[in-house]
Amino acid sequence: MDGLSNMNKKDGESSHHAVAALRRLFSCKAGHCGTLDPAATGVLPIALDRATRLAEYVTGGEKRYIGEICFGVTTDSYDAAGTVTAVQDASGITAEAVTALLPHFQGEIMQAPPPVSALKRGGEPLYKKVRRGETVITEPRRVQIYQLRLLDFWTEGMAPHCRLELVCGQGTYIRSLAHDLGRLLGCGAHLCALQRTQVGNFRLENS
Repeated sequence: MDGLSNMNKKDGESSHHAVAALRRLFSCKAGHCGTLDPAATGVLPIALDRATRLAEYVTGGEKRYIGEICFGVTTDSYDAAGTVTAVQDASGITAEAVTALLPHFQGEIMQAPPPVSALKRGGEPLYKKVRRGETVITEPRRVQIYQLRLLDFWTEGMAPHCRLELVCGQGTYIRSLAHDLGRLLGCGAHLCALQRTQVGNFRLENS
């Protein structure tokens, strides 16, 4: 079968496993058009058979996400799957304080990827180096964030949370955005949920 499948990836499933499922189902070659972390959900376009040669054109399209951020807790992976590295008082954080910082992340910005990631150094994924206890420092690179807005702000227990919607280009890490926002607010933060709602012309409502 040749074509592109618009999959709605579920929580806890890796992009690799999602591709493998379709490969078995259709008995053909398959590859995803832009990975999602296992804890993330939403749009995962998958190219099948001869359409795999088109994957790079889909991967390079604009992406839309809705991300939930928890303030006051920092992790080594910048998301809820990581090990907690710091806990700070975030009770003074307000929706107005978050909104005031959002323009800092819009447009073409320099962003350092999370040290716990599938990016490779010396042919090995960085997350394997971190698991061995090695110190990993990632270099900032240029990414594009076209739109960014605050959807919601609330408090659970002592921890303020917010939900952001953004449209960005290829290579943007929403985990890094959450981490950097917490750093600027002086309380730390991590990404606790992420849903991708669009990749190019592939939308969640049609997945």
